[in-house]
Amino acid sequence: MAKVLTYKGKTLEELQNLSLTEFMDITKARSRRSLKRGLTEQQKIFLKRLQTAKKPLKTHGRDWIVIPEMVGKKILIYSGKDWNPVEINVEMLGKRLGEFSPTRKRVAHSAPGIGATRSSKHLSVR
Repeated sequence: MAKVLTYKGKTLEELQNLSLTEFMDITKARSRRSLKRGLTEQQKIFLKRLQTAKKPLKTHGRDWIVIPEMVGKKILIYSGKDWNPVEINVEMLGKRLGEFSPTRKRVAHSAPGIGATRSSKHLSVR
């Protein structure tokens, strides 16, 4: 049997039927305070475009809260250098878009170079 994904005990169909104010009541406090201020004009325009889009839309809006209207859509989120593709699912609701597009790479150190330490000056340069 397939697992039914829920958010705060509500299925995806129930969440999509909720109004924005009803969704705010079940989210965490930080998201609720952000949504209570209302959507900006950019967010409203983006949501309209997202409903009719055939291909993933690009956005710089990393601070936008994921709402039920976005579930199932693909979005390209800007990380400061690249556009990272993200498919929105139920588990992402109430979080910010920027959480799914990391801005920093993992640091991978290799062997120390010549002159890096006092002991490396005795190594052969070949």
